[in-house]
Amino acid sequence: MNTSELLSELRRLDVRVEARGDRLVFNAPSGILTPEWREKLQSRKQEILDFLASAQALARQQPAIVPLNARGTRVPIFAVPGHNGDVFCYRAFSAQLGPDQPLYGLQPPGLDGASQPLEQVPELAAYFARQVRATRPEGPVIIVGFCAGGGIALELACQLRESGVPVALLAVFGSPFPKAYRFWSMTRIRLLNAWRRLGVHARAAFDGSSGGVLRYASERIRSVRAAHARQREEHAQVVADPVLALRRKVEDTTLRALVAYEPRRFEGRGVQFVPNAQWRAIGDFGRPWRRVMGEYSEFEGPESCTGENILLEPHVQRTAAEFEARRQA
Repeated sequence: MNTSELLSELRRLDVRVEARGDRLVFNAPSGILTPEWREKLQSRKQEILDFLASAQALARQQPAIVPLNARGTRVPIFAVPGHNGDVFCYRAFSAQLGPDQPLYGLQPPGLDGASQPLEQVPELAAYFARQVRATRPEGPVIIVGFCAGGGIALELACQLRESGVPVALLAVFGSPFPKAYRFWSMTRIRLLNAWRRLGVHARAAFDGSSGGVLRYASERIRSVRAAHARQREEHAQVVADPVLALRRKVEDTTLRALVAYEPRRFEGRGVQFVPNAQWRAIGDFGRPWRRVMGEYSEFEGPESCTGENILLEPHVQRTAAEFEARRQA
């Protein structure tokens, strides 16, 4: 019988258990706590105390705060995920930073089925800020954002700083500048990507024998059909799975919020992690961050690094090392 089952059995017997410091206090009907029960409880005293302490800590936990590593003595990191709200995108990054680095994911509302996604970036940042202050009222803190979470992290850092919480560093990983999500910016980015793909396809089609064009065209048709089939399958999965449907709703709401957001200037130290040179060039994703960070630095990854894998193997080790170097600068 594990600790949870043991306490459940005690509740069934109407026995109430309370931890007072290093003591266990029991409130039980007469005759329930037999000598056998008392011996069992005494032998598992520390186990029960630890379990109750963990349960109390969980009860106090702020709903947005997901501890990826709650241990350690260094300045804690509060991490805003991408537009889908998945805080576990930081799991490998947290592991690279080591056991002495506390790192907490910030999960947006709307994923639990009981709350609704917030529709404005300042509103979502304020929701996170309240819970960061409750967890670390005097600071300092480090705020990071991944992908679409970069714009939310920027607003969060500004709000925390204005409320008196020192923000030691703001870092964004593969984060398009918030204005990149607006219609004309996205149209320009799509056109640039299409032009680049057209060049790639043209070179591939006309390399080789005269029959290469037909073979390449046939392969492209099969590839496009397969991509459309995958999209239909993914849509069917979202419709059938309530968890995926909630995630899709959070994604759509977050992107709409970023379209409407007017970025503010963070008067502190900031660093941008650019996946690669090509990522920077498409849509001018990177350069505007310089204008909204008081003290700016950046890291540019190799060609194989992308906005999707910057926090994953094999690139997360280098990303973490560069992050450590810049936080100590």
